[in-house]
Amino acid sequence: MSFVEITEPIMNVPKRAYVTFLAGNGDYVKGVVGLAKGLRKAKSEYPLVVAILPDVPEDHRQILESQGCIVREIEPVYPPENQTEFAMAYYVINYSKLRIWEFVEYEKMIYLDGDIQVFDNIDHLFDAPDGYFYAVMDCFCEKTWSNSPQFKIGYCQQCPEKVQWPVEMGSPPPLYFNAGMFVYEPNLLTYHDLLETVKVTPPTIFAEQDFLNMYFKDIYKPIPPTYNLVVAMLWRHLENVDVDKVKVVHYCAAGSKPWRFTGKEENMDRTDIKLLVKKWWDIYEDESLDYKNFIVPATTNSEKIGSLFVTALSEDGVVVQQRNAPSAA
Repeated sequence: MSFVEITEPIMNVPKRAYVTFLAGNGDYVKGVVGLAKGLRKAKSEYPLVVAILPDVPEDHRQILESQGCIVREIEPVYPPENQTEFAMAYYVINYSKLRIWEFVEYEKMIYLDGDIQVFDNIDHLFDAPDGYFYAVMDCFCEKTWSNSPQFKIGYCQQCPEKVQWPVEMGSPPPLYFNAGMFVYEPNLLTYHDLLETVKVTPPTIFAEQDFLNMYFKDIYKPIPPTYNLVVAMLWRHLENVDVDKVKVVHYCAAGSKPWRFTGKEENMDRTDIKLLVKKWWDIYEDESLDYKNFIVPATTNSEKIGSLFVTALSEDGVVVQQRNAPSAA
């Protein structure tokens, strides 16, 4: 008796991943471990790639691999030498993040800084229409922006109605995003052009963030602050924040790194900050979220995830066409 051979259909599953960046032998590895565990708690379908510089020690690499991370070593990228004083001394090494455009084995990636935590599933952002650079608008109200024209006149794109951009200063500046979180598409042509362009672009105070804003200004699409809550928003623009609905928190203010938190720095004695720090620690210390202990969910609901993306962007005034993607689990 002969049997008809039945084969499963080959599905065109898009290759997607989250990606972060790590340099040196400091304590930022704790942030990346926390991020990996946070993505697991949020039931993300996709892996976390960690782009590391050669100076990351072997024991830190082993920690990351033990947490299920895909570790990719990259070479540093340095801007042209000049006398620019960066807002933070370590910003200069962040130009190395440009290497992640070379990760073309993935069709789309979501970049997250190591001092970010994901508290709710954001996989639906991968379903954003191709061809654009998605990120959350930044705030110009902190002292680190003191050299900017926005700070000097009290203008902030988070509340443009409070201080109008003066006519005598020309056209308002283009929308400016925080580069701690963004959705992008790896591409070798873009990668090589980024590296060539950075060679002839004088560095500015916010380093690679300024550079990326300049480079992608024509295809930048803002997404709601819930996808990258810079904690300074809690004391600068609390009216724009619903903490209960925040999906991604960016612990980038001085003193806010959970693994260094003392509560003594400026603005760190707030109840909402302490709550967000505790939420980070709850994930970091949860052994059930360690890669070796984690059980992958059997099913996912990609249709629901896609609708969440459409709803979120629609609330922000962005019109999108929905398309469903097959599960990558």
